[in-house]
Amino acid sequence: MSRLEVLKTYKIYIGGKFPRTESGRFYTPKVGGKSLGNICLSSRKDFKNAVVAARSAFSKWSSATAYNRSQVLYRIAEILEGRKAQFVEELTQQGSSKSQANKEVETSIDRIIYYAGWCDKYTQLFSAVNPVATSHFNFTAPEPTGVVSVFAPEENSLIGLVSTIAPVIASGNTCVVLASEKLPLCAITFAEVINASDVPGGVINILTGKRSELLEHMASHMDVNAFLYTGNDKKEMLSIQELAVENLKRVRLKDFSNVYSLDHETPYYIEDFLEMKTTWHPIEKIGAAGSGY
Repeated sequence: MSRLEVLKTYKIYIGGKFPRTESGRFYTPKVGGKSLGNICLSSRKDFKNAVVAARSAFSKWSSATAYNRSQVLYRIAEILEGRKAQFVEELTQQGSSKSQANKEVETSIDRIIYYAGWCDKYTQLFSAVNPVATSHFNFTAPEPTGVVSVFAPEENSLIGLVSTIAPVIASGNTCVVLASEKLPLCAITFAEVINASDVPGGVINILTGKRSELLEHMASHMDVNAFLYTGNDKKEMLSIQELAVENLKRVRLKDFSNVYSLDHETPYYIEDFLEMKTTWHPIEKIGAAGSGY
């Protein structure tokens, strides 16, 4: 007698925990006629729970030192390196060749390390001392935007996910990410990597499911400050931009069709989710009359 394969049930990742979707629904994507597993169909309630977790984590993560955030990102890369074989296997299950899978995992590790290196450097690049006509110092310094909704690229499972998350969290933002609908395996395994690293619960939240069901909620939620869209569906782009107007949500539309390009390794992806804060400070006169700084 032939036996039925017991498919793995993949959960979602919210607030440092692995709950099942509150909707109780799942779908079973297939590649080459073979089922990948039982994947949660996340609901509006799941997204709202993830936003609450992301907002709760924002204060601690954004106030962490740049050096500490750099260490945390590097730790993610370390653990991903140690679990490389598992990710290669999942990528081959989803249709990649062995060489393609190796390239995707290795590039993902390298990209995390790249953004880890920028954590304590982007401030020097984007801050400024501004000339003014009065006796003041005028400084511009970057601050994180807040909670960011992210649509990970549909065309790949791991490298696209990493390439959207790393620059968002490098500056102190937190995020809620919707993984690839058709290639979701590596997303939840990557959540296991995050959970085993030093990332505080709620900084990264990963959902699985359908863009068509979650787009409206992710773009319109009033406690989300920005939206990163990866794709080329003009209807989706227009819908996100219209829904984001309600709370002046920052929207970034990115083309990740060539995700291996070095164009996706740039500190300007970090700048996309920074707010520039300008402060004034009077120049105090010290010492004898006519002297001072």
